[in-house]
Amino acid sequence: MNILPNFRSKQVQTVGIAVILFLIVGIYSLVRMNSLSARISVLSTRIDRLSAELASTSNNLGTSIAQTQSSLSSALNSEHQNVGAIQQQLGGFQSQVGNLTGTLSNLQKLSQTDPQLLEKYSKVYFLNENYVPASLTEIPPLFRYSDAKALLIESHVLPHVEAMVSAASSSGVTLYAFSAYRSFAEQKALKSEYSMTYGAGTANSFSADQGYSEHQLGTALDFIAPGQGGVLDGFDATPAYAWMQANAYRYGFTLSYPKNNGYYVYEPWHWRFVGVKLATYLHDHGQNFYDMDQRTIDTYLVNIFD
Repeated sequence: MNILPNFRSKQVQTVGIAVILFLIVGIYSLVRMNSLSARISVLSTRIDRLSAELASTSNNLGTSIAQTQSSLSSALNSEHQNVGAIQQQLGGFQSQVGNLTGTLSNLQKLSQTDPQLLEKYSKVYFLNENYVPASLTEIPPLFRYSDAKALLIESHVLPHVEAMVSAASSSGVTLYAFSAYRSFAEQKALKSEYSMTYGAGTANSFSADQGYSEHQLGTALDFIAPGQGGVLDGFDATPAYAWMQANAYRYGFTLSYPKNNGYYVYEPWHWRFVGVKLATYLHDHGQNFYDMDQRTIDTYLVNIFD
């Protein structure tokens, strides 16, 4: 029995089957590779498209952000300008309110201040027999020359007198009030006495008629210094007068009748309270109260007791 040919035949069959299987696997692998390659190609295309879309979106987003920033910046600048304008308007409004408040305050002060206090009276304006300062107070003995008679002064002026006399004393200068407020009747009696003693013409040169005296206002004083023997003449030769010339304005006083004035003889002892602001102006500009226009003087009334 010949077994060898059958064996070879089976080997051939086996090899043939193996080749066929190898071809089938190869073909299958090739198909799979082609399919995978196609899918990779599709994915690559989609990636390229997504990259392009992303680039476009990024570009659009960047543009949008830039536009938004520009718009916000413009809007913020506009708001700043609006706020500035509002603050400016508010400042103007506050200024107007402040001015109005100041005006109302000044009007209130003026309504409470005697308008006569800064009027010119020496042969100019007239105070009737019924005029009396709204508030009079006694000058303490420490500040007056004699205890024989009480001296009265407008109440708001007294602190200025006390401050001035005290300041002079601190500088080594002794200064006293010799006379102050006089009523209409007192001035009338005094003028009559002077007229009888010196004659009417002479008396008129140094003494006011009743109703024309600054003393009736309660804001004018005659000052005296030790060593004068109780008389006013010679006050301008004392250290007290020199001190007052240099410092009286700081306390609101001005010399009513300096040398060469057009009203009365030179009276270095007679000082009138006109307020610190006006007295300072007169001192700094070398002017006399009676040489100023009354309308200009009146503007200082609101500050007379400041």
